Amino acid sequence: MRILTATLITETNTFSPMATGLGAFAEMGIFHGAREAVPETLFTAPMLLWRRMGRAEEHQVFESLAAFAQPAGKTVRAVYEDFCKEICDDVRGAQPLDAVLLNLHGAMVAEHCDDCEGELLSRIRELVGPEVTIGVELDPHCHLTDRMLAQADVIVTYKEYPHTDTLERAAELFRLTVDTARGKIRPMMAVAELPVVNLWSTVSEPMRGLVDRMVAREGSNGVLSLSFAHGFPWGDVPPGCARTLAIVDGDPAAAGRLARELTAELWAMRQATAFRGLSIDEAFDLALAADDGLTVIADTADNPGGGAPGDSTFVLERAVARGIRDIVIGPLWDPIAVRFCAEAGLGARIDLRVGGKCGPASGTPQDLRVIVRGCRKQHDQESPFGSGARVALGPSAWVEADGVHLVLCSLRMQTFSPSAYAGLGVPLARMRIAVPKSTNHFRAAFDPLAARTFYLAGPGAISADFRSFVYRNRSNDFWPRVEAPASRPDTA
Repeated sequence: MRILTATLITETNTFSPMATGLGAFAEMGIFHGAREAVPETLFTAPMLLWRRMGRAEEHQVFESLAAFAQPAGKTVRAVYEDFCKEICDDVRGAQPLDAVLLNLHGAMVAEHCDDCEGELLSRIRELVGPEVTIGVELDPHCHLTDRMLAQADVIVTYKEYPHTDTLERAAELFRLTVDTARGKIRPMMAVAELPVVNLWSTVSEPMRGLVDRMVAREGSNGVLSLSFAHGFPWGDVPPGCARTLAIVDGDPAAAGRLARELTAELWAMRQATAFRGLSIDEAFDLALAADDGLTVIADTADNPGGGAPGDSTFVLERAVARGIRDIVIGPLWDPIAVRFCAEAGLGARIDLRVGGKCGPASGTPQDLRVIVRGCRKQHDQESPFGSGARVALGPSAWVEADGVHLVLCSLRMQTFSPSAYAGLGVPLARMRIAVPKSTNHFRAAFDPLAARTFYLAGPGAISADFRSFVYRNRSNDFWPRVEAPASRPDTA
């Protein structure tokens, strides 16, 4: 068989003022598979797995573009169009094809297009025709649109949040796509809507049990795959709501029933799974009252992985004001501060203005007297996604201001791993509190070290106060903003 693969990933926060241009993609790496070997990075791992699986089965695998940008605002029109053209040109050049495998996000928005993945799929479908099988892997924080469903034959989302199963899902998608192309199965997809805006972590109950039950149902009674598309709360585009997706071999009615059953389960557990965050002082009070182990406090509202700048100072300001010691915060995105530290050198005592550079949601810049404790010309951290690849943070520094430790980075990236601290020499074992800038991906690596974990509700660029959300382009008839949405599963 002849199979083409490609990757185009970013998650768009439509409220962010930071445009996603070519530089944002170049920072993370743009690889032109038709002209160069695609290396292993945080986002290319599924393509490399498909390469290995395809070659093991003696398929011809053609690789196209692989591009990823850290979440931010809308993608610049010319950048999106150039990427689409490259992928479509490679599809055209590789024909005749039997299958296309795409590693996408599902919540990419461009200046002129609310559904970038659906548009790309439509263009590819027009090129290859109805007989070629198209399989798509999506992030669960996708807007699973009708257009995507109409153009793809198989769609699989990651099941885990944090996303520790990207390679498992990529292997699943490969098998389903190839088997469909061979005529061994006839995947029938069905979706059901869940009018809820939330953040569903799968590390604890009741979500842990739901994911386990989804996995257990696959592979029997014709069930090929079950997915839960959580949706992306900070993307103001339709359809907006969460959706469940069931794929059953040759039985669309059964797929519909399964999708509705999943939404009913999720609706019933909405109170138990609702995101609950603390204020900064509430979290600090709980941490200081504890007398054992590390307290992890997630600065969710300044998570670059959701499109926030990553330079907010609200937590830092309160830590300094309260005289809290043995606390490490970051990485905080501040290339200017990093350069000042590098120029001053290790051990230097300098006056340093930190953070608060991207607007009101970033807080006020903090003027600190710091000791430069660590510097690296190129710093990175471990990936939580099972690929083994490292995630670049660029030139970075560790500074201390009277017991408050800050990790400063030059490449905007959420905190995935304690290695973001340890790689600069921060003695995490001697810290009382760690404040990663992340919503949930940090948990895979931090949970083994943490005695307790708390989430902040804000302030910041991506506050999770969903009750107060007001959208302009997608429905506002969702829980928890509305107690009984019209499309809730118990009335559908």
